[in-house]
Amino acid sequence: MPTSYDLPEVLDRREGPYGEVVLRRHGELLQIIANGCFLMDTSDGRSERLLIDAALGALDGREGPGVLIGGLGVGFSLAHAAGDPRWGAITVVERESAIVGWHRHGPLSPLTARARTDPRVDVLETDLVTYLDETSDTYDALCLDIDNGPGWTVTEGNEGLYSTAGLASCARVLRPGGVLAVWSAQPSPDFEGSLRNAGFQQVRTEEIPVARGVPDAVHLAVRPG
Repeated sequence: MPTSYDLPEVLDRREGPYGEVVLRRHGELLQIIANGCFLMDTSDGRSERLLIDAALGALDGREGPGVLIGGLGVGFSLAHAAGDPRWGAITVVERESAIVGWHRHGPLSPLTARARTDPRVDVLETDLVTYLDETSDTYDALCLDIDNGPGWTVTEGNEGLYSTAGLASCARVLRPGGVLAVWSAQPSPDFEGSLRNAGFQQVRTEEIPVARGVPDAVHLAVRPG
């Protein structure tokens, strides 16, 4: 584990259409930084796994449900979904080509190597907001982990995803009774209200205790049948 005097080592730095994205090593940890904002690291992954498990648990027991994961990150969500035979098709949307590359042939490759060879898995390099607006595909679960939460987006363009129109796009790609699961760095009662106002039902929040500070959270909501 890193000590207080360790300095992060920059492994790669890229400028893309959405700004700067950086991969760092800090002791044994790999960290992703976007536009100077810490996104995630390889230290734990409990909340990413809960994101996937909570979505599956909220489904109605349907066989082989398909899941759309928004955000590849360090790969915890993808690896966990691929490790569960109950999931059917697993689609991941990631807009940062650098992150996709770090998984395909870079330092993050060992974390998702097995998942990426799973025939159920498809990794799409595209913007999630655009994909939700344009795709004709539908899913049983939509798991979002592209920001630090509805009130703490990585780029301004993501803010619309948590608006009434954005949540309508989320609902559109969900099959009846489908589940929306949204990761957040802290619980958001206001976002729970937004989900209800957008027509979602069974809205609830699961909290994940962290070592310091407020707990992480997964917001869950169901599209009416």
